[in-house]
Amino acid sequence: MTKDIAVIPARGASKRIPQKNLLEIHGLPMIAWTIRAALSSQIFEQVLVSTEDNRIASVARRYGAEVPFLRTENYDDFSEVSAATISSLRQAIDFYDSQFVNVVQLMPNCPLRGKEEIIAAVKHFKGHEHNFQISALEFGFNNPWWAATLTSSGKPEPLFPEALSKRSQDLEKLYCPTGAIWIADIENLLRENTFYGPGHVYFPMSWEKAIDIDSYSDLEIAKKLMNSH
Repeated sequence: MTKDIAVIPARGASKRIPQKNLLEIHGLPMIAWTIRAALSSQIFEQVLVSTEDNRIASVARRYGAEVPFLRTENYDDFSEVSAATISSLRQAIDFYDSQFVNVVQLMPNCPLRGKEEIIAAVKHFKGHEHNFQISALEFGFNNPWWAATLTSSGKPEPLFPEALSKRSQDLEKLYCPTGAIWIADIENLLRENTFYGPGHVYFPMSWEKAIDIDSYSDLEIAKKLMNSH
């Protein structure tokens, strides 16, 4: 068994939904769902929340996560996304002085991802010779092969014009990354400074479990999905 750490990056400076990580969803602060899933999986040596926000730190500790430090850089909406998340992971890894082999990043705006999905993702990662694994969902509601941009006059310009003549059932499935469960070998992550390192793979999940909450519309969808279970 390798020693793994789960890191939950949770900034308080969200602009689209202020204090998003503390919004109540189905009776709990949003971040609590991710903390509970990580802890109940029982596969991590440590579950750490990385934040600059004292309120988030207090809530995280209440639900059982470790918050050994507060971040001091790369945590606002003006920070480039990969720089912000990689910075949080580096601080966590440095704090524990290379005690761990793999890091699992769990974004708190994916509250429907449960322990079962985490366990399955980690099992898949360890069962294959990959250094980077990114969770993904299959496009479903609308066919992405028929996507188009619009000119100022409203004329569509197809992104995949060759697909317009094909039946939908004959088109390949397309996938989009989701922040639910990202995993990397720590040595390679620190060297490449990204999860999109050489040979990275996608780990498909159901869209219901993988949904990212980035807007109020996303929040309403997540609430409805929770209410239906």
